[in-house]
Amino acid sequence: MTMRSPLPRLARTLRALPPSCGPVRVVGVDGHAGSGKSTFAARLSEALGGAPVLRLDDIATHEELFSWTERLGEQVIEPLSRGETARYLPYDWHARRFGAARALEPAPVVLVEGVGAGRRALRPRLALLLWMEHPADESWDRGRRRDGPEQSEFWEGWVAAEREHFAEDPSRPFADLLVRQCLKGYEVLPGPAAAAETTHAVTLRDDPSAVR
Repeated sequence: MTMRSPLPRLARTLRALPPSCGPVRVVGVDGHAGSGKSTFAARLSEALGGAPVLRLDDIATHEELFSWTERLGEQVIEPLSRGETARYLPYDWHARRFGAARALEPAPVVLVEGVGAGRRALRPRLALLLWMEHPADESWDRGRRRDGPEQSEFWEGWVAAEREHFAEDPSRPFADLLVRQCLKGYEVLPGPAAAAETTHAVTLRDDPSAVR
């Protein structure tokens, strides 16, 4: 017997949440670099009928790995809070400059995916925070393999910066759900901040073929 995917149920749960940023329900997907955030966010977006996904890799820069809160607020959060289309300048990590503006519509649910999505300054605007439950060292090793040896120097600096960020501004203690990648699919469990009467453990059997 084939088990039905609970992603549609999770999507219904997200749609039923109270708006957290104007008319928008902003859902954060946080975790260590290489923990699988991008793939999970993409699958969740599909279950939501194509919900917009903002990648924080497009907001951060080489010089501002984590000092992007003000730019995110001005270009994305403030317009969405007014029910307006946000327009942000995505950063090109190869050219080391910002590209042409991209539009981000004030959809019912907007996913914000990336390291720091659950940071202190953003949490008041989140309807829900998910944390990818994968060990830091294993996540970083996965990221290094993904990016190849030419990015080894960058990764050395990144790991130090990520450690410092989470030491000063941890996200996991405030997560509503913990997402674990399994052999086939995901396991989603109540997070540290979850209320027992409103959050339930579910097992996702989507058999993801890639991670990020």
